[in-house]
Amino acid sequence: MTQVEPPLTARHRPGSQRTAPVDADRWPDVAAVPRASWPVRAVTASVLERALRRLPLRVRFAEGATLGLGGPLIEVHDAKAFFDRIGTCGLIGFGESYMAGEWDAPDPVGALTVLAAHAADLIPAPLQRLRGLWAQRQPPAQRNTPHGSRSNISRHYDLSNDLFALFLDETLSYSSAVFRGFPADWSLLAAAQHRKIDRLLDLAGVREGSRVLEIGTGWGELALRAAARGAHVTSLTLSTEQRALALNRVCEAGLADRVSIELCDYREARGTYDAIVSVEMIEAVGAEFWPVYFRILDERLAPGGRVALQAITMPHERMLASRDTHTWIQKYIFPGGLIPSSQAIEQAVREHTGLDVAARDGFGAHYAETLRLWRERFTDRADEVAALGFDETFRRLWTFYLAYSEAGFRSGYLDVQHYLFTKEKSAR
Repeated sequence: MTQVEPPLTARHRPGSQRTAPVDADRWPDVAAVPRASWPVRAVTASVLERALRRLPLRVRFAEGATLGLGGPLIEVHDAKAFFDRIGTCGLIGFGESYMAGEWDAPDPVGALTVLAAHAADLIPAPLQRLRGLWAQRQPPAQRNTPHGSRSNISRHYDLSNDLFALFLDETLSYSSAVFRGFPADWSLLAAAQHRKIDRLLDLAGVREGSRVLEIGTGWGELALRAAARGAHVTSLTLSTEQRALALNRVCEAGLADRVSIELCDYREARGTYDAIVSVEMIEAVGAEFWPVYFRILDERLAPGGRVALQAITMPHERMLASRDTHTWIQKYIFPGGLIPSSQAIEQAVREHTGLDVAARDGFGAHYAETLRLWRERFTDRADEVAALGFDETFRRLWTFYLAYSEAGFRSGYLDVQHYLFTKEKSAR
């Protein structure tokens, strides 16, 4: 049975790196530590300690013990809370423990990269097979129905345009850039985002007079760049905040006659188009609706047309293992989200559409660099984030999210792909 200790608003843990208590009203599951039963805590500590001993890490506990083979440092300030959270909530608890200040890492990306590289074998195989018994299930309210999708998208993308503007470059592109070389420099990020957009538009064959459907507007940079080529763009979004700013940008660019931005679910799209472009939107669709998503692409694409898709991917076996469980990323960052595998994408296209998979190109190292630049910018502008009203727990949440994501790409656990799907011309 799980009990709950007093929230952090009532006490401050020794050794915690926090400078302020957690707001229990805003962050109830971070403020209150779930207290695991002794057997659960003992098993959790045993499993984790055995795993950590063989990793190229140094995990140092406040009591003085150190585990690992050497490498990036993780400092655990409150071992009891650390093990209780992981024992009762798994990886959600691991993330919440960081948000609470119960552990820290001088190089969080380095530490998380080691963990991501060993994600498949951190937990012993017998316990992995019992995952369905202990892992939290995805909340039914986060299903990506038309209503659920609007709520899920709003929780992330409607946070604040000003927040995103603090760490994104002037293109306001919130997806992987494509660089000419590494390491990348902040001053080169906008050009690298344009390089990515141009690659997608070229892949889709967008040119003067093209009818383009964009699924997932973001803040409008791709629509603007396509319209500057002379294309006519219909862009769909579920974010009211993004749409408002994107419309302003379109008007300021003098392209309102070529760009329409609609507050519209992809399932409500109408018309046919010569080209369809969708950048890192499939991750918000959910496995249940992948067949629907790809059928819509097929239905909206004119014969002879092309679809350019940018998608984050993960290993197929890991996707299958986690697709029905609730994760820290889903709880706090992307509710309802699920990263597909390349195999899942290609299977859905093959089984539910008449489209052909014409090309696929992975460039995960570029996403790691993109995330590094965002993370460093976010950290450097922490005071400005705070001035917008986002508290310390939020800032730790987003620091962990950006570092966690970067580590996924640096370890090779995650990749990002450019796909080209084509549709045969109708026989005359």
